[in-house]
Amino acid sequence: MIPKPDWAVSVSPHIRQGTTTSQIMWTVSATLMPVLILSIYNFGFRSLIITLISVLSCMFVEAISQKALGRAVSVKDGSAVLTGILLAFVIPPGVPYYLPLIGAVAAIFIAKELMGGLGYNVWNPALVGRAFLQASFPVAITTAWIAPQQLAKGAWDVFLSPGSVDAISTATPLSVVKQYGITALTQQFGGLDSIYWNFFLGFKPGCIGETSALLILLGGLYLMARKIITWHIPMSTLASAALVAWIFGGQTWFSGNPLVHVLSGGLMLGAFYMATDYVTSPTLKSAQLIFGVGVGALTVLIRLKGGYPEGVCYAILLMNCLTPAMDEWFQPSRFAPPKAAPVAAAK
Repeated sequence: MIPKPDWAVSVSPHIRQGTTTSQIMWTVSATLMPVLILSIYNFGFRSLIITLISVLSCMFVEAISQKALGRAVSVKDGSAVLTGILLAFVIPPGVPYYLPLIGAVAAIFIAKELMGGLGYNVWNPALVGRAFLQASFPVAITTAWIAPQQLAKGAWDVFLSPGSVDAISTATPLSVVKQYGITALTQQFGGLDSIYWNFFLGFKPGCIGETSALLILLGGLYLMARKIITWHIPMSTLASAALVAWIFGGQTWFSGNPLVHVLSGGLMLGAFYMATDYVTSPTLKSAQLIFGVGVGALTVLIRLKGGYPEGVCYAILLMNCLTPAMDEWFQPSRFAPPKAAPVAAAK
């Protein structure tokens, strides 16, 4: 009779918790619903329609792709739903309705399923879809903004009489500065206090899910409390973005203003919901800190020195390329019991 071994050897992970991948996906999606509701309030029901098209398209493309590739259909795990929500959140609310469908093909079929499926993709699927749309439909992606009419009044007055507010120009804050300068920004968004307040609450033009720093922060803090994400990537991303803006932004108050950079564009959404993707970000905490620093620094450098007013998408995709190497570079030191001294041979 073969004796039972004292040690069982298995493939990692060796520590398991009760939370499943499906539960994580649905929880993250649920934390994004307040952001969607505010977007509907800001931009109208186009935000909801585009999000629904994106989600349904991602689910459909995933099911068809898995069938064609001979894999089990896993749409119920929620990963395609989350990808669809994030894809919709990083495109303008005024794009044609067929664009999310095209983005879903790039995000799910090319960036996910052709890579081997969930857990094997190198780049964040939603951002690959966004980058594909940026390259294929640059005019629609950079001009299809809808102005939130709330900006014409004080933030608290909006809740009392939103229908009486006049619309403003549909350019985003980042594109206004890039194309027309600081004077145009202050003319549209008011003084510095007003800009801080409206940008934090989410009353500014932008992509569907990137406007409200407050709601994204609350969702991120909830995910941290549930131990779904940690603080390492979000905090290092925001801190490095603020530092680079302060160092390289120059003398103008917008270019060199760390807080405005943190509250503008999709930096908050990217820091909490995209850079923290399990598959495309490093595993070890030390590597996550470096990863976040790279995302934040590249984002602001693209904004300040590049041709695009925004840089979050490309910053995260570039850092995704380094994830395998960073996991290798920051491996923990191996340890083993000290070797026993050799026993002298008996004479």
